[in-house]
Amino acid sequence: MLRRLLFMVLLAWPLSGYSSELPDETREVIQALFPSATVIENKLPDLPVYPVYQLQELLGYAYLSTDFTRLPGFAGKPITMMIGLDTKGRFTGVKVLHHHEPVFLHGLGEEPLTEFVAQYEGRSLTEQIIVQASSRSARNATDNQVYFDGVSKATVSVLIINDTVLSSALQVARNKLAGFAQAAPTKARQDFYEPLSWQQLLDRGYLLKARLSAADVEDKLGRPLSDYPVDLEPLPGEPFTEIYFAYMNAPMVGRNLLGDQRYQAFMERLNGRGKVMMLMSRGTFPHVSADFVPGSTPSRIGLHQGQLAIEMRDLNWLEPGQAIAASGAPPLEIMNLFRVGGNAGFNPGSESTFHLDISLPRNHLVTDNARFTVPVRFSDDLFEAVEVQPGHQSNREPMWVGLWKERWWQIGVLVASLTLLTIVFARQKTLTRHPKLVHRFRWGFLLFTLFFIGFYAQGQLSVVNIYTLFLALWDDFSLNVFLLDPVIFILWCYTFVTLFIWGRGLFCGWLCPFGALQEMTSWLGQRLGLRQVKVPERWHRRLILLKYPILAGLVATAFYSLTLAEQLAEVEPFKTSITLYFVRYWPFVIYALGLLAIGLFIHKFYCRYLCPLGAGLAILGRFRLFSWLERVKRCGQPCQHCKNECGINAIRKDGRVDYDECIQCLECVVILRDQNQCVDAIVQNKQRQKQTRILATDAAGA
Repeated sequence: MLRRLLFMVLLAWPLSGYSSELPDETREVIQALFPSATVIENKLPDLPVYPVYQLQELLGYAYLSTDFTRLPGFAGKPITMMIGLDTKGRFTGVKVLHHHEPVFLHGLGEEPLTEFVAQYEGRSLTEQIIVQASSRSARNATDNQVYFDGVSKATVSVLIINDTVLSSALQVARNKLAGFAQAAPTKARQDFYEPLSWQQLLDRGYLLKARLSAADVEDKLGRPLSDYPVDLEPLPGEPFTEIYFAYMNAPMVGRNLLGDQRYQAFMERLNGRGKVMMLMSRGTFPHVSADFVPGSTPSRIGLHQGQLAIEMRDLNWLEPGQAIAASGAPPLEIMNLFRVGGNAGFNPGSESTFHLDISLPRNHLVTDNARFTVPVRFSDDLFEAVEVQPGHQSNREPMWVGLWKERWWQIGVLVASLTLLTIVFARQKTLTRHPKLVHRFRWGFLLFTLFFIGFYAQGQLSVVNIYTLFLALWDDFSLNVFLLDPVIFILWCYTFVTLFIWGRGLFCGWLCPFGALQEMTSWLGQRLGLRQVKVPERWHRRLILLKYPILAGLVATAFYSLTLAEQLAEVEPFKTSITLYFVRYWPFVIYALGLLAIGLFIHKFYCRYLCPLGAGLAILGRFRLFSWLERVKRCGQPCQHCKNECGINAIRKDGRVDYDECIQCLECVVILRDQNQCVDAIVQNKQRQKQTRILATDAAGA
């Protein structure tokens, strides 16, 4: 009886941590992440994690992501997740509890988000998780690389989720899991340098070398290299591969390999952001393949430190054919600079392990694989200990930097197009003397705006961006939130600057994808011979004020409830039409199509009367420095030609341009420059002709 009682006490021992303080909702979520759990303890005092047990066996830990990192999402607020991590560093699951990502809340729905986070279950921190578009998700996958299917319309959101999951899990693993603890951190000694030859760098352990012969590879593969159709047999005495490893942050290594001038330029460009390894190789099988894409992650070689897979990404900073400055260097066929670390970080003074994967196809059906592991430990002379303050995190490259690099060509095209548009507007008085040129350029640019900026690059600005700005200013402002989408950021910067030069019209008339779609709809209505409705002037002047209370109501609501404000922002049809290509729940589609249908009869109906974004831009546009649209004496008195031709009705009867409503289509400027359209020019021409005839008559009489 006593033994049975003692056994029951021991069995119940883990329950001592149990308290009713753990909310039922939290308990249910954790139970779903650990289905076999019998005991879920309260949050630990030393680290905000919930220990999870099956009887007395520790299964792992559950924790809230926001207790470890508050990386803001696309809407400026962090994404809250409950994450489960077992004792071996494997994810038992990820559950999104709360978020404000507009594309999921009021666009794609929650299903794509749920499907994305479901990919973490069973994956380990020892793997390098890379988020790619679904069409590229399996590209170049190796044993330690896992490619997740991304969500094409929510790239920024899923990258933020991935960064949040991995960075928080690493903090938990390093504090609670065996085998994940970090050694004492080190950094390169910046005062340690002397000129050395290539051989001296090798002899002192400042530069490391790994060499594989053909016999080594054949022994691992179990067959001779001659069995493979690709000729990889090296010449006698030459290696199958010979790889050199160098830690470039150390001046002793970097200065000797690059030379003083190039090393200084390298360090200035690096600017303290990250750690860089240089890999150099020669032989028939270099460390990167012939189809390696500069700036990407290598598939042949990988890096581990402890149990963690360390991210490696090519910097593409070396010049073609760049030579090694150290004397006595052998001829090297391939050289790459790799930024190393990522979420896992990298301790250069501790031992790490490189692995080289060799995959040789025997035929189109059979491929033989072999992995060679190379331990790497540089000389301790290169490093010094780092004193880390509590709560300090390593200085790694911000997420937005990688996003800008990934979209470099989109950024280039956008910047070039904005430069061209600026030149056209700056030279509008000259260019508008050529009406056909202006009209062709305008329609060409509108097509570019709709299909490239809108549908492809997803550069549709929204009133939700204004929420994000106001809420960021209200809380702790961070520019990183706005840098996450380079196309949106560049468009906002350009729009903000040009508001004070040309007013709101440059964006609304040229850079808004939905505005371009409306313009095309209006053109179609006219070509179909549909009767165009002219809103009476007195009603037009009242209706254009509607968008201002809509804007005020949305902004005020955002401070009360961001979720409600995002729902009310569906007054904008941008998400339905531009972001989701009209593939959405039918009421939203009917609403967007209804606005376009009205636009067949009333030119740019939504822009004129309902757009809260246009209202916000119009308010700022009142502070413009110039009034570029020239008016002359007879404009409005008596000439009404420009007013009658202005589709958006931004010209008053007295000839004045209403810059709050003008979309800068330049049509009135074209009319003013056209000697056959402008009444003032026609009258002046007639007066000159009359005067010429009088002078001619007087001359003939004389």
